[in-house]
Amino acid sequence: MAPSPVVRAVVEALVRIRRSTGVSLAFAGTVEPDAGLRLSHFDGSTVGALHRVLVDVGQGLGGRVVEVGRPMVVDDYRRTPTITHRYDAIIASEGLRAMAATPVVVAQKPVAVLYAALRTADPIGDRTKDCLADAARTVEQRIVAARTRVSGGEESSEAAALRDRIGDAYAQLRILARSLDDPRAAGAITRISESLIDEVPAHTESDLTAREVDVLALAAIGHGNAHIADLLGVRTDTVKGYMKDAMRKLHAHTRLEAVVLARRLGVLP
Repeated sequence: MAPSPVVRAVVEALVRIRRSTGVSLAFAGTVEPDAGLRLSHFDGSTVGALHRVLVDVGQGLGGRVVEVGRPMVVDDYRRTPTITHRYDAIIASEGLRAMAATPVVVAQKPVAVLYAALRTADPIGDRTKDCLADAARTVEQRIVAARTRVSGGEESSEAAALRDRIGDAYAQLRILARSLDDPRAAGAITRISESLIDEVPAHTESDLTAREVDVLALAAIGHGNAHIADLLGVRTDTVKGYMKDAMRKLHAHTRLEAVVLARRLGVLP
C-alpha cells in the first residue's frame, strides 16, 4: 500500500533536513490521542533503539515539545536540566548528544514532532533550527490540505495524486523557463506550463507578479521557504516577502489559504 500524503510529507521532510544540515539523524514521531508521541520515521543510521518508542507528554525532549507547543534545543541531551531523563538509556544507546525538536501544529494542537540530532558535542546551529521550522510548516500545510480534501469530499486519492503531479510539473516548467537564455525556448515552455491551468481573468493575472506565482506554485506542492529559495536562487527572506505580498493580494491569512485561492482563481493548476 502506498504511503499516505501525510506520511510521505514527513519522510520527505526528514530527508531534506539531513541533506540540508548534515545532522547525524533526523527522525519524527506522531502524537497518538490519549497516549503520547510515537517515534516512527527515521533518516540516518540508527541501532533501532528509538523505533516505535512511545514518549509520554511532558517527558524527554519530544514530550516536552508536545506539552509546550514550541521548539526546543538541548546541547547535551543526557546532561541538560531543561527536560526529564526517562529516556536517557535509549538516547545513550544511539549515541546522540545535541538535539533539536520542533512541533507540527494543526488547529492549535501538536500532531507530530520533527527532530534533528548530532552524535558530537557541536551545538545545534541556526541553520538546523530554521530548516526544522521550515520543514514543520511544510508538513502542517500537507496535513491541512489532506484533511480538507477528505472532509470536503472534493477529490479521490487518485485525483489528488494527479493534481499533485500536474502542480509539480507546472512549478518545474516555470523554473526551467526562467533558467533558459533562449527566449523562443523559454516562451514555448511557458506556453506549455500555461496550458496546465484554466484561463485566468486578466485582472487576477496582473495582480500577482511572475515571482509571486512561482513561489505559490512551489508552496502548493509542499516546499517550504528555504527549499523554494534554493530552487529560485534567492534568499529565504526574499521568498517570505513574495509570499507575504501574494497573501495580501489574495486576501489570504495563511500560505495554504493563498494556494487554495490561487487555484480557485485559476492561477495555479
